[in-house]
Amino acid sequence: MELRALPLHHNTDSAPPPPGAAHNHHHLFHTSFYWGKEAQFLFSGWPDNNSGMYALALILVFALAIIVEFLHNLNLVKPGSNRVATVFFQAGIRAIRAGFGYMVILAVMSYNGGVFIAACLGHAIGFVMFGSRLAKKGGPA
Repeated sequence: MELRALPLHHNTDSAPPPPGAAHNHHHLFHTSFYWGKEAQFLFSGWPDNNSGMYALALILVFALAIIVEFLHNLNLVKPGSNRVATVFFQAGIRAIRAGFGYMVILAVMSYNGGVFIAACLGHAIGFVMFGSRLAKKGGPA
């Protein structure tokens, strides 16, 4: 049995890159907060240094954070409902909420200051709209 060393890159069908090629590759991964539209989050190549797409991305993160708060405070179960159906329904809502929450977290992990602020504001406004006593009937703040 012969042992061979495997290449250290993900594409095993081609030759490894030439020495120094990795340093010529431009990437957008940051390890500290930064400001500006030169970001990439949630999807490859998006918003891609485009002001309009960056604004749309911030709105998306803001809306996702509000939806997470809405789903967190959603209570559609009626008294006397079938317990098994109720559990599966609540599990489905929880899975959707977790998916949206993880999308917000992944966007914030881009370390873009605008994305961070959009997520925080979305969660805060979502809480005021759906989770606070102001949003619930019959009680002062």
